[in-house]
Amino acid sequence: MNESNTIKTGSFSRLSIYQECPRRAQLAYINKIQEPDRGVGPLTAPDGTKEWHNDRGSRIHKLAQDYVEGLISTFPNELQKFKKEIEELQKQYTTGKVITEELWCFDNNWIPCGSNDREDIYFRIITDITLFHTPQTATVIDYKTGRKFGNEIKHGQQAQLYQLGAFLRYPDLEEITTEIWYLDQDEIATMEFTRNQGMRFFKHWDNRMKVMTQDIYFVPTPNMNSCRWCPYKPSRSGDCSVGV
Repeated sequence: MNESNTIKTGSFSRLSIYQECPRRAQLAYINKIQEPDRGVGPLTAPDGTKEWHNDRGSRIHKLAQDYVEGLISTFPNELQKFKKEIEELQKQYTTGKVITEELWCFDNNWIPCGSNDREDIYFRIITDITLFHTPQTATVIDYKTGRKFGNEIKHGQQAQLYQLGAFLRYPDLEEITTEIWYLDQDEIATMEFTRNQGMRFFKHWDNRMKVMTQDIYFVPTPNMNSCRWCPYKPSRSGDCSVGV
């Protein structure tokens, strides 16, 4: 196997794109082809500029992080539906129980490694909030903007990965709660795991990573769903000639 023709590092988003279409993953992560400019977004930000839905999501994530860390004092309007919860996170942050925007890196044996150990990193997970209740119990929180409907399965898989990563990253943890905060819908999706329950998902994610990192063919899977948002389809950059 020629390692230069394989994807060496994974994340939830990379696995998701690979599952939708291996060719898109190849173009993005091996060939490193830049996505074409999308032009002006359909949404209007508070400052009057136009933005895309994912840009809005990133902006609101940053607002939540800055407020929890005490970097801004005025509570953001975009987070009003979760004002009570986010203000509580800010209080817990001052006590050292909350970690924001934490990057978890693992080597190919799923042993935690440093973010600067680039040659060793096999998988990355970025969490919005990790709240430690005790040394044995924690809650991992993920902020979501946009719609909930239609994304429940994908978000549930992401929560499974978060709890697995937390158990691997923090060996003293015995119980983990995952929460998906739908900031626009004022809803929370919650799952709870013991260490024994959570570690049962290890084989699933390890197998998915092996399939992706050992692939050298990247067979395209063109269809209306996988091609809909692909930046490389014929009507976008054209780097994938079989897209629809």
